[in-house]
Amino acid sequence: MSPQKVTTAIFPIAGMGTRFLPATKSIPKEILTLVDKPLIQYAVEEAREAGIEDFIFVTSRGKGALEDFFDVNQTLERALRAAGKTELLATLEATNIDSGHVTYVRQHEALGLGHAVWCARRLVGDEPFAVILPDDMVVADRPCLAQMIEAHEEVGGSIIATMEVPPEKASSYGVLDIEERQGALIRPRGIVEKPKAGTAPSNMAVIGRYILGPRIMRHLDRRTIGAGGEIQLTDAIAHELATHPGSVHGFRFQGERFDCGSKAGFLQATVALALQREDLRGEFSTFLRAIAEQYGLGVPSAAPLRSVAAAS
Repeated sequence: MSPQKVTTAIFPIAGMGTRFLPATKSIPKEILTLVDKPLIQYAVEEAREAGIEDFIFVTSRGKGALEDFFDVNQTLERALRAAGKTELLATLEATNIDSGHVTYVRQHEALGLGHAVWCARRLVGDEPFAVILPDDMVVADRPCLAQMIEAHEEVGGSIIATMEVPPEKASSYGVLDIEERQGALIRPRGIVEKPKAGTAPSNMAVIGRYILGPRIMRHLDRRTIGAGGEIQLTDAIAHELATHPGSVHGFRFQGERFDCGSKAGFLQATVALALQREDLRGEFSTFLRAIAEQYGLGVPSAAPLRSVAAAS
């Protein structure tokens, strides 16, 4: 029997974005723009391209601007239509999510990623679902989530996106204890959330893309307190591995990951995305070369961008 199709995605976006103060004093971090799109729009577009139809945003107080962003702005659409600005109108309409396909759920307490996902339990029911963390920007020829859904159609269960990180950075991630590698798929025997320095079982770290089976929600029902005094999604996945060996796979995606939860990663993603744009590449690359020469940094190239993104 083929695995159930994944059509629902949860976006945990309840964080306060304190690392981006003062900008996030009145603007949700997810609305901050990479070039000319909010961070959250990149995540939603990735989900749409992977076949996601229903969008669940786990929010908190102060996220009203994000809800407005995905709503229809009839006044602005009428003005663009009257002015004959069809390209801008199409750009604007692409940000809308149809009524009935978007839900906003409040996380009233900051109890961790696992708790944020658990807040959406009644909406996903007994079906597999995706989880996308917008802070993790993945630039790829084929969307990361689409790659994962294809893998899920083959093996079912839960799929978690993984990437190699330098050993000294492993303590910042959930890390796989690897049993077997099968091409892009990794069979883990366990997973550890933010292991202490020097104790990580491997350098394969989990990033913010997941396809999770419905049992994960039942594990989260236990409300186990983990690292940092929070309810960790990693702990629920570890419990799934312990009780149903072979039901979870790591997935080595193709693409470049940028940590947009940090200022450096956010700037790196901005540069990488700008250089992909035909309307910006020429002028922007000329500027980067001039800046590099001014500060004695040498001529920038794509290779350093990839290495920095992987290490961030």
